[in-house]
Amino acid sequence: MGTIKKYLLGLGFVLFSIATSQAQTIVGQWKTVDDETGQAKSIVELYKDNGKLYGKIIKLLVPEDQGKLCVKCTGIDYNQPIEGLIIAKGLTKDKDDNTYEGGTIFDPEKGKEYKCKMWIDQAEPNTLNVRGYIAFFYRTQKWYRVTN
Repeated sequence: MGTIKKYLLGLGFVLFSIATSQAQTIVGQWKTVDDETGQAKSIVELYKDNGKLYGKIIKLLVPEDQGKLCVKCTGIDYNQPIEGLIIAKGLTKDKDDNTYEGGTIFDPEKGKEYKCKMWIDQAEPNTLNVRGYIAFFYRTQKWYRVTN
């Protein structure tokens, strides 16, 4: 094989590897979908801070929700805009797989905070499973990666 062909093959492999690794990262923007109604509700940006995972609502998608304040929040978040609200806090990555847990997630509509677990669906790498639970009771939503 010629030098140019080897170079192009190597470059293609590197670009494919980068694209694959980016598709597997949990950090980024995700569209939330209500598991009861199937309606797209918001865009949440997941980011890391000091090794922990956090999630902030950056956009409400339902027109009548835009501009709403968090009347069911407590403390400093009470009556603050829902857009900009940090709803997922302090999740850490399990060292054995790509599961994040040990933190919490807040539902601004219900005013409730739950323990949280998140993991990317291995069969669908642009789908994130988000589970909120109390004791043995849980609900799992599917969020979808926002791509440009």
